[in-house]
Amino acid sequence: MKCNIDAQGARIRLVYGIMLLLTAAMLTGLAIWAGIWWLWLVVVAAAAGGIFALFEAKNRWCALRALGLKTPL
Repeated sequence: MKCNIDAQGARIRLVYGIMLLLTAAMLTGLAIWAGIWWLWLVVVAAAAGGIFALFEAKNRWCALRALGLKTPL
């Protein structure tokens, strides 16, 4: 993988990766408290998205740009 985003793009991916992980943590508490089984699917999706965003930020790499799509950041 070669770098395909600049520092601003990496910073934005870092911020929304952290936000997704915090959202997953809050939804975990809600899923436990309310006992809503399908909410665990949302928790897993948010956590996976957050981890992937942190991976992109660390490596300064964007999956969409690697596929040839132009992203604004």
